[in-house]
Amino acid sequence: MPKPPSLPWTDQEDANRLLAEDPLALLLGMMLDQQFPMERAFLGPYLLRERLGRALDAADIAGIDPDRLVEVFRGPPAIHRFPGSMARRAQALCAFVAERYNGDVTRIWADGTDAAGVLKRLQELPGYGKEKSRIFIGILGKRMGVQPEGWEDQAADWPSIADVAAWDEVFELREKKRLMKEARKG
Repeated sequence: MPKPPSLPWTDQEDANRLLAEDPLALLLGMMLDQQFPMERAFLGPYLLRERLGRALDAADIAGIDPDRLVEVFRGPPAIHRFPGSMARRAQALCAFVAERYNGDVTRIWADGTDAAGVLKRLQELPGYGKEKSRIFIGILGKRMGVQPEGWEDQAADWPSIADVAAWDEVFELREKKRLMKEARKG
């Protein structure tokens, strides 16, 4: 499966292209997908790039003055509902990628490790727990053509953004998630 030209998860085509073209943007978007509408979370990396006025680079973002990065996240519009904490988390994520992977996000999954190894590496990232990491493996396998051995077993087995292939499906996913949450409560 070839890499797609875009991931239709926002209402802005430039943002969708960035998610497909830039692995750091995709990693940051998934990190931002927490207590915030999905389409806004995945728009975040595009807004960050536009406000910085340059390509997203892990070492660069890690080295930005933390107070300045919080201001960038505040906007307007805010990159996230919690701009301070998410700016710090994004900076920690970028610092980790810069240190551990020399700034190359693809090294998390592209060095021949199997999906269990990729899952372990993702879970080490700031802002990534087991569920988010499993969703990201689903994104890699279903959307990005990156299918390490055993990826289907490690990917999320519930409806997630990895299943979204068209813009209108974002809203269908939101409804499925709402119904699943109701079912767990009741």
